[in-house]
Amino acid sequence: MSLITRPQPSRPRRLRALVAALAAGAAVAAGIAGVPPAQAAPAPAGGTYHNAVTDGYSIDFPDPAVMRGKDGKFYAYSTGGPYDEQGAASDPVRMASSTDLTHWTKLGAPFVVGRNWPSWVTTTSGIWAPDIRYINGKYVLYFVGPDTTASSEGFDPAIGVATSDSPAGPWKDAGAPLIPARKNTGAGWETVIDPAQFTDTDGSRYMYWGSYGTGVWLVQLSADGLHSVTAPRQVATSRFEGAYVVKRDGWYYLMASSANCCAGPTTGYTVFAGRSKSPWGPFLDRDGVSMADSRAGGTIVVAQNGNRWVGVGHNSIVVDRTGQDWMTYHAVDRNQPYLQVSPGFTMRPMLLDRLDWINGWPIVRGGAGPSDDVEQAPVTTSALLDQKFDGASAGVKVLAGGLAVQPSDTKSDSGGFAALTGTSVAVSSKAPPQDVRAQADVRVPASGGSVGVTVRYADARNNVRAVVNPATRTFDVIVSANGKAKTTSAPIPPSADLSTWHDVVVEARGSQVTAEYSDSDMGDPTASVSVTLPSQLYHGDAGVTSTGAGEVDNLAVAPLYTPHTTLVKQPQPGGLMAAYSDDFSNGLNSGWTWKRQDSAAQVVNGSLQWPTEDADLTGGSAGQAGVLLRTPPTGTYTVETKLTIDLGSDTTREFQQAGLVVYNADTDFLRLDQVATGPNRITEFGKRVMVGNISSWGGAVLGPPAATTYFRIRHTVNPANGENDYQGASSRDGRMWTWGATWTMPAGMVPQIGLVSQGSTPTAEATYGKALAQFDYFHVYRG
Repeated sequence: MSLITRPQPSRPRRLRALVAALAAGAAVAAGIAGVPPAQAAPAPAGGTYHNAVTDGYSIDFPDPAVMRGKDGKFYAYSTGGPYDEQGAASDPVRMASSTDLTHWTKLGAPFVVGRNWPSWVTTTSGIWAPDIRYINGKYVLYFVGPDTTASSEGFDPAIGVATSDSPAGPWKDAGAPLIPARKNTGAGWETVIDPAQFTDTDGSRYMYWGSYGTGVWLVQLSADGLHSVTAPRQVATSRFEGAYVVKRDGWYYLMASSANCCAGPTTGYTVFAGRSKSPWGPFLDRDGVSMADSRAGGTIVVAQNGNRWVGVGHNSIVVDRTGQDWMTYHAVDRNQPYLQVSPGFTMRPMLLDRLDWINGWPIVRGGAGPSDDVEQAPVTTSALLDQKFDGASAGVKVLAGGLAVQPSDTKSDSGGFAALTGTSVAVSSKAPPQDVRAQADVRVPASGGSVGVTVRYADARNNVRAVVNPATRTFDVIVSANGKAKTTSAPIPPSADLSTWHDVVVEARGSQVTAEYSDSDMGDPTASVSVTLPSQLYHGDAGVTSTGAGEVDNLAVAPLYTPHTTLVKQPQPGGLMAAYSDDFSNGLNSGWTWKRQDSAAQVVNGSLQWPTEDADLTGGSAGQAGVLLRTPPTGTYTVETKLTIDLGSDTTREFQQAGLVVYNADTDFLRLDQVATGPNRITEFGKRVMVGNISSWGGAVLGPPAATTYFRIRHTVNPANGENDYQGASSRDGRMWTWGATWTMPAGMVPQIGLVSQGSTPTAEATYGKALAQFDYFHVYRG
């Protein structure tokens, strides 16, 4: 069997029951046998941190959404659940705040039954997957009600929206779903979950949502983000969930997660990306394969790497003061995956890691995957200047005009701010480097003029200014050199209310300057301008500027980040180990043994031809399928096969599959194969293991398969703990490989390696017959 079309069917009921039980003070149950207690993470010190960043706040913080509020603090929101392993406290959905992204403080729940609970969500339901945005002076929280009043069936999910004047609430629900529950053609309801809002440069607002079973969908929203105004359109197949969209260098990037979210130590969640020139898609991966295809594409952004973190996914993105992107996402500690009070309930704390952009694609830590050591922390407060104007203006040097601190803001939650008057320039009293990032929230009062950010300010005749011009409703970048000014402009959409706080960011790197105007610096600018500077504008101060009245807050000047441009080197196999390999040129060679021999498997014309068995190593027929095995070499090696199997496309052929296996026992193995799951065809790298008395099965997804697909599994021994690490890879042509998730097996274990062809069901065979797996070779390489 496979797992992609199974969106954890017990998840809604388990979460609903767990939250209700914990809120009522349920008794503590016993822990899981064989799972050692987690080691406490060392306390971050002096610009470093250690995952999980929610340690000390909550043991569980799945589906995180993070943003910086107009008060200068960061806010995070997550799916509901417990705060501690004993279940002493929980909330149906959670909020937290932070000043540095690595230490979090509990804010409680945005919705409380009997106070402001959404009327269309049942009171015994949890709330899932919140997404946070700031739109024209209002904080907007999108969220999922898994169990709604649309029916009495349970799991009839819909997406709601609530607003607040503060990111900490109080929140007011809109009174009805933004995306209502949608009935399936057959039984049950569509997976209307995992909302993600995005604002385009023309001011159009969009909502992405969806999950396994029905795919990822897109609808355009009203200008206030509170209503849908178009019919939905599907943009990614049902292989994906947890969408998140940003725009960068003219491309729209759709990030989404694949595989299972909540399978304890075998959780295989992985984040993929595709990009498009339109928010409506098509979203193609690095190799040009669409995320909407049956054999869906997707370029890996983060996958588990063999350390304690597995199941890495459902991400959001936050930017630090230097301009460096950081990805927040959840993961599972494979050494302590389950909640003590509820064995089998998977805990998913929040992780934070650097997000690089290399060769036009997002990738976590250059491809190194999730971190589990001491890492350099985000720069959330700049040492050059980081002024919130809460009663002070220290570090700000006024060069022209006037700047007056206003101790409180009656129009928003920003606290203090600064009012600029005249033709004003106020910069950091510390000289910035050549490559600099300057950022401020700006607002145009009723009688105001242009207001914005300046960099490379040498004097009134030589400088760069990026300002909001209310007279023309444009975002202007004005380059003045020797008193001669050149203006490059982008229109500000009519939907943007200039009298509310908006974010202006200017990055100067060498001769290039990029300026963006947005709601809140979340990768979706409503206006963007890039210019090339003359050589005399390579140095100067940075700060804020206005012509006439203007208002500014959260002014920061920082050295611009240095991009990480090197990818982790992909494994390259060495020489062929003939004694462990077979080209199937004359039957099976002497190295093979069978576990439950299938007589239908025959060597014909130089290939092993093996019809898919109507049995499996997982699911209802677990332990009944045949496995063709041989002993592996010691040390580092790579096993590879070339598989041709006709699984068609778009049709349901559950769960015909074939590929490689690493086998210790029927309850302890890894499997890398192409599998038909619902309308999708995927390369799945799965694991089955016993954790105490719980049988845990889950998997990760690699690159898109083809009619002929190549598979690799590379084995190494971790020198730190002796564990066996197995990393999977797939290829459509045998030359370009997608290396993905790493699974582990215990130190000292020597599992066999081999082949499988299985997963047929009576329903699939009645319609399509068995699928024929043809293995061209089985090669083992040193290294």
